[in-house]
Amino acid sequence: MIYVTIPVHDEERTIGVVLWKVRRVMEEFGRDFRILVLDDASTDATPEVLARYAPFLPMKVIRSDRRLGPSQALDRLFREAVEDTHYPKRDVVVTLQADFSDDPSDLVGLVKAVEGGADIVTGLPPAPTQSTLKERVVSWLRRRILGPILTQAPVTDPLYGLRAYRVVVLRKALREAGGEPLAVQPGEAGNLELLGKLAGHARRIEEVEVTPRPHLKVRPSRARSIHELRSLVRVRKGVEWSRELAS
Repeated sequence: MIYVTIPVHDEERTIGVVLWKVRRVMEEFGRDFRILVLDDASTDATPEVLARYAPFLPMKVIRSDRRLGPSQALDRLFREAVEDTHYPKRDVVVTLQADFSDDPSDLVGLVKAVEGGADIVTGLPPAPTQSTLKERVVSWLRRRILGPILTQAPVTDPLYGLRAYRVVVLRKALREAGGEPLAVQPGEAGNLELLGKLAGHARRIEEVEVTPRPHLKVRPSRARSIHELRSLVRVRKGVEWSRELAS
């Protein structure tokens, strides 16, 4: 079973298209799949859109009336997949954004890598060909903040969020965490925090080239550079890669 997990907050304009594209990709791929959506206290018509699509998809929608944020929303979806699975060593959880900036077609490569023996597979986006002065400054500050964490990481880009996990890895990490969420920080910091918690439970970590599509976003990014950098500072001290994985 492939669990496609999608946290959603106020994505009425894109979530329907994302769901339909996931269905088409997974049916062509020929794998059993289930879509797990967490409606994270949406205030627009997102619940109505999800309700319209629910009868036509193998989908479960979880509603949170309290805003969780993407990291804790994913944690809730991970727990749902772990409880639902019958074959944790075989089944896969894939994470996907609801704003259509991730291409659902990339799910196939991630899942194939898990089927080939990897326990965690992260997306590897291409290097940006151009950037604004602000983006270059933020990138420089990010490297200064994280330093050796990035160079010792088991993947090229431990901040990128499009990933696939073997369910047994999530089960082990959640058992170790108890009732605490695997990650709490927003955005890239949450992605780094999550990989830091899970890497020690994986025998093999790989990366697969993907094609992010930020130009297809229909709303401004919710990321705030200063807030994101502060979150990275908070996460930095808690991330330690094992020598085996870092080598």
